[in-house]
Amino acid sequence: MKSFRKSFLLFVLISLALNAQELPPIVNYSPKDYEGGNQNWKIDQSDSNYIYVGNNSGLLEYNGANWKIYPSINHSIIRSVQVIGEKIFTGCYMDFGFWKRNSFGNLTYTSLVEKLPEPLLDDESFWNILHVDNYVLFQSLNRIYIYNLIDESFKVLDVISKRAVLFKVRNNVYFQESDKGIYKIENGKATLVSNELVFKNKVVVGVFFKNKKLLFLTEEGKFYFLENEKIIEWNIDASQMLSSKSIYCSTMLSDDSFVLGTIADGIYHINADGELIQSINKEKGLLNNTVLSVFEDHDNNVWLGLDNGLNIINIDSPFKYFNDTKGKIGSVYSSIIFRDNLFIGTNQGLFFKPYNSNEELKFIENTKGQVWCLKSFDNTLLCGHNEGTFIIENEKAIKISEFSGTWDIKQFSGNPNLLLQGNYNGISVLEKANGNWKFRNKVKGFDISSRYFEFISENELLINHEYIGVFKLKVNPEFYTIDDLFKFDQFGVRSSLFAYRNKVYHASSTGLHKYNSLRNSFSKDTLLSNMLYKTSDPVKGNLIADNVNRLWGFSDKNIVYIKYDAFNTAKRIDIPVEKSFRSRISVSGFESLNHLKDEKYLIASTNGFTTLNIDKLMSNEYSIYITSLYKQELDAKKEQLSIHESPALSFTENNLYFEYSVPQFDKNLEIKYKHRLKGLSNNWSNWDLSSNVNYNNLSPGAYTFEVKAMVGNTYSTNSVAYSFTIKKPWYLTNLAFVLYLIFLVLFVIIIHTIYKRYYTKQNEMLLRKNRQEKALLELENTKAMIEFKNQTLQKGIESKSKELSIAAMSIIKKNELLTTIKKELQNIKMNAEVKTVIKKIEKNLSDNKDWQLFEEAINNVDTNFLKKLKEVHPNLTSNELRLCAYLRLNLSSKEIASLLNISPRSVDIKRYRLRKKINLPTKKGLVDYILEV
Repeated sequence: MKSFRKSFLLFVLISLALNAQELPPIVNYSPKDYEGGNQNWKIDQSDSNYIYVGNNSGLLEYNGANWKIYPSINHSIIRSVQVIGEKIFTGCYMDFGFWKRNSFGNLTYTSLVEKLPEPLLDDESFWNILHVDNYVLFQSLNRIYIYNLIDESFKVLDVISKRAVLFKVRNNVYFQESDKGIYKIENGKATLVSNELVFKNKVVVGVFFKNKKLLFLTEEGKFYFLENEKIIEWNIDASQMLSSKSIYCSTMLSDDSFVLGTIADGIYHINADGELIQSINKEKGLLNNTVLSVFEDHDNNVWLGLDNGLNIINIDSPFKYFNDTKGKIGSVYSSIIFRDNLFIGTNQGLFFKPYNSNEELKFIENTKGQVWCLKSFDNTLLCGHNEGTFIIENEKAIKISEFSGTWDIKQFSGNPNLLLQGNYNGISVLEKANGNWKFRNKVKGFDISSRYFEFISENELLINHEYIGVFKLKVNPEFYTIDDLFKFDQFGVRSSLFAYRNKVYHASSTGLHKYNSLRNSFSKDTLLSNMLYKTSDPVKGNLIADNVNRLWGFSDKNIVYIKYDAFNTAKRIDIPVEKSFRSRISVSGFESLNHLKDEKYLIASTNGFTTLNIDKLMSNEYSIYITSLYKQELDAKKEQLSIHESPALSFTENNLYFEYSVPQFDKNLEIKYKHRLKGLSNNWSNWDLSSNVNYNNLSPGAYTFEVKAMVGNTYSTNSVAYSFTIKKPWYLTNLAFVLYLIFLVLFVIIIHTIYKRYYTKQNEMLLRKNRQEKALLELENTKAMIEFKNQTLQKGIESKSKELSIAAMSIIKKNELLTTIKKELQNIKMNAEVKTVIKKIEKNLSDNKDWQLFEEAINNVDTNFLKKLKEVHPNLTSNELRLCAYLRLNLSSKEIASLLNISPRSVDIKRYRLRKKINLPTKKGLVDYILEV
């Protein structure tokens, strides 16, 4: 019972102590992150640093940027993985084989089961794969299949085991067979190594080589050496603690330490001497407490395959974190190692623990409240506190000063028994009397907050207020009153004051200024200011000078320090940190970094602290790879391209998507990428965290994509390039342009021909038009000439007609005269002479010569009138024709009667008879008709 109580008490104390340990950076990958199954079995790494994990959903591949999963051939759990060169061998339920990358960058699977000389056993799963020389061993619970890589032949060993585990030690293969012991494979056969009872009854989970002997680890957490065919238990400090754990897996790291994965309590890290380094479980950052596999990668990171997710532990990181997840200690503001104890001053008080131990931090009573500084003088630890100043002795705090708000404490250069304090309301003096420090006095004449102060002589000092500026104080020799005070012009806010390399510096938003005592002025230190502030990643907040001549600061991306080499040349060193680190350190202006021992520093944070070991800073080399490449047409799905070819893509496939990565797994190292597409632009992009890029709507042409990386502050050793061509559309190809030229020539010829024909036709039409116009002009001229002639003729006719009328009237007058004479003669006495005259008159009146002359005149005036009239009315007599001629002259009946020597009445009768004869309608006038003929 006492033994049980003792063991239980030890367990509780160890558990409490472990809660206070500093842990390396831990990276978590949940099933949601890698989009796979919960359980992760075996883990291995390729020469290109890609990680491969056997997962419930298949084979996981991680390139440092993206996860990809490949289901097994029968969609069963992949429980074993072994990378050999370019092949990734895996084992699952009822199958095993290898994966190989194709030209597209994807893995394709080849099963080896068909090559077996005998079929697999029923319900057989393959839990382990091991590579030795030219052989690959696949292990199930009932068999070991030995595959010859050279001739591809198989040999089968029947081995029954509770846990299918193979161990490779110094190129020898060991395994455990249930109830029989430990065996070694020699010449393709199983040879018994030891049948000790432990090896028969206990499950062996690890076999190692240590001190030139085989070392075995059982699932109970016990180590056994095998020496001279006998086993000897290795009693180590961690034995008692491990005895209550169930160990499932283990590995020996490159530094000869051991990592043990448990069923229910995470991992235990044990050094080569068997001492516990650290224990990490879910409470301290793991995703799950059940560890199914442990693997050390090429950069000494430890990978854990868990029952629910994956973890990476940067076991060899220069950083270790103490995270106050429960808020027990609060925000840290100061630290110191004193008498091999680590003291931590926080906003909740003062805590301590033995240095380099995993013991819990203990609170020192009476220190509750804000601790501003911890200083050691003459083997005495002083604590500057919000309530005053304390001496820390034997885990107790003794107040020696009631003067509140002790920012800092410094020793007088000329008097080791006096200490100067900077307080909320000025400065004060501590004095050592009778071996004890006590408060002596407040210095009168200066009541401004004195967080930053430095001595520049025995009784002169500079005091800086963050917002008011710098004061130079000259104090009386006894340091009771201020003899002289001088205030410098303000140059920058959020400032601090510190001594570095025997000089006093003022740091602010305007840069770093150095005090010159001879000139009593500050001048800008251009070199250090440029190094710290005039960069793409400037320092922000306080600068801190340590005790080994390093000047420290914090930027957004780095922890920065300045050091001088053997030639007194300053150099800036950047230590990259994860993005969230800057937000975890103390409030800006209250940054705290303290040199502990050797190259180890403690950095205060808002929820604990971080330790930095500069000795563990390493400069690694990193390579970048193009992992996937896709082309895409508009509104179509992406189509993968070969990463080893230089394709010629159609003009519609002008959207390209590149994925690239650097396989590195340090949590504190951010990976940034820079890329360009030559052919589109020769300018590199800005650095960014994205591991992919799209190029859309590329024009036809030749392109070369280039990408490079920066891991932390280290550039990748290579930049990768990928060339491709976007072909021109058919209508922009050379052949198309030749055809266009031919078509253009033909078009020109056709257009020329058409235009030639058109202009020829136009010319012909113009000539024809000209001829027509000429003919028309000639016709018009002829017509004009005819009209002129007609007018002339008409005038002649009118003249003739007038003459005819005159002649007719003359005849009428003559006839009338003759008739009158005749009548007169007839009225006188008749005689022969009268009768003769009357006869001559009658003869003259009836003579046709006048008519013949008149007819000829009519025909001359009115061409062929009588002829036309005869043609129309051939039945007309000569007298009727004569009547028509007289009517055409528009002569009256009386005038016609005179011409015809008849009475007017006879003329009317003749006219009536003429109408009848020519059948003239009643409504038509006779004269009008004759005029129309």
